[in-house]
Amino acid sequence: MTEQEMIALVEAYFAGVDGENFDAIQATITGDCVFTVETHGVELTTPSEIRSMFDRLWSGHAAVQHSDFSHLANVDNQRIASQFKVMNTHHDGSLAHKSNCNFFDLRGDKFSRISVYMAGKNTLDKS
Repeated sequence: MTEQEMIALVEAYFAGVDGENFDAIQATITGDCVFTVETHGVELTTPSEIRSMFDRLWSGHAAVQHSDFSHLANVDNQRIASQFKVMNTHHDGSLAHKSNCNFFDLRGDKFSRISVYMAGKNTLDKS
């Protein structure tokens, strides 16, 4: 993929996250995608584990929003790093702000690995 295609795929992934649309997320990942939260020792290796993790994220918050992206793409190795801000809205209306970085490995036109580095409390638990 080109740099712009990689950036578009990252942004499509996060549009799915923010829109609570797992089908949109699944369209960006391979069937054997490995999803890790490196800062909290989480590893998810099946689509059902990844879906369950997002379902827990969405049910635990009124809204999640990712913004202010900075991307660094390595086209030769088909990897992209994305730094961004996160704003989670709790059900009581309170907000949690984070600064995170994800590293994405590509195979073809999808992510085969997503590695999350998260500030603060882990909101992407395995169970």
